[in-house]
Amino acid sequence: MLRYGTVRYPAGAGRAGVAVMVMQDGGAVDVRPGPDAGRAAPEHRGGYLAAGLSLALYGLTLTAWTLSDFVQGDGSVWDFVEELFNPRGAGQVPMLGPYEWALAVAFLAVAGLMLAQRRMARSAAMLLAFVLLAIALREGVGLFDADYRHQCGSDPLGGWLLATRGIGLLTALVVLGALLPAGGRRGRPADAPPPVCDYVDGGPGSDDGLGPVTDEGPGMWRRRPSRICGVLFLVLGLAQLAWLVQGLLPPTTEPGRYLRGTVDASAFGALHIAATIEFTTPGTVLALLVLGALAYRGRRDVRGALLLFAAVQLYLTVRDVVGLAVTDFFNRSLETTTGALSLATTAYGLAAMTSVVVLSTGRCGPYGGARGEALRAAATGRFGSR
Repeated sequence: MLRYGTVRYPAGAGRAGVAVMVMQDGGAVDVRPGPDAGRAAPEHRGGYLAAGLSLALYGLTLTAWTLSDFVQGDGSVWDFVEELFNPRGAGQVPMLGPYEWALAVAFLAVAGLMLAQRRMARSAAMLLAFVLLAIALREGVGLFDADYRHQCGSDPLGGWLLATRGIGLLTALVVLGALLPAGGRRGRPADAPPPVCDYVDGGPGSDDGLGPVTDEGPGMWRRRPSRICGVLFLVLGLAQLAWLVQGLLPPTTEPGRYLRGTVDASAFGALHIAATIEFTTPGTVLALLVLGALAYRGRRDVRGALLLFAAVQLYLTVRDVVGLAVTDFFNRSLETTTGALSLATTAYGLAAMTSVVVLSTGRCGPYGGARGEALRAAATGRFGSR
């Protein structure tokens, strides 16, 4: 007897949405994948193209800054490679820092995914756009200061700095304008055959815990990895927030000056193409808490942002660990409570970001995902006959 049907699997943690046609004739099973739901809908492809080109432009701009700064130095390529992973390196690229190097790679990688029309990259692209918007607004606040404007006009690199900020602002506006309208979930095409099976496994009333396949959102079994990522982000965000508050207490620092440096590029009276700690630390805390909250709610469209942020943070944490190792911090950290807590936070951050990267990109074995489930369902004869 010939059995055939259609099962639709919305995008979830660890796999892209896909419609699978399954036909069974005796013992033979024919699995034919339907349209790739992991790609942008036809009406949104122009926006993805514009966003990808804009992100590529800014990524190449950061790459040009890095190459220019390196060429003007007198170190070797090996010195630069060492500096990428060792904060105590030779300092061959003094104008930039690890955030700019990581973001240059991130912009180019996300741009490539956007040009490939991958829907997962949408949230990552929007995260980068909000970062650029925050940097541009901070620079705009700084330009209200007359001394800072004079320095931008008199410094040979001032014009290039403002041009870079302008490119960043333009990139942010293009990306947000192109991708915000593309936030709707992709439904089943009008000409697609109706589903024969409404359940991935079992059926109504089954106790397998999988539940119905619908377009209203992922079931609990698919939200679980997202919630794990959300908890990992929230815990690290709260820990980083505690360290930020502890660092702002007098006499460690001046809270007013620090907070001004968060939103005002002129706070320290110098031009900075590289991100300052007054901007990156609060920004990291905010991103961890916001993305963690969204992931805990099971928003499937933040997987790309989680993966991007976790990968960048993982690089920065590994670089910090290398710096701690070369300064013999590990041997002295347990001598004080603060040192022990700092080491514990670093270790948790390393483990948490590694876990998020794995959960955001993992697959469930050689027969995992929609194709494997369709094979198993067809083999057990769970499709209705026509």
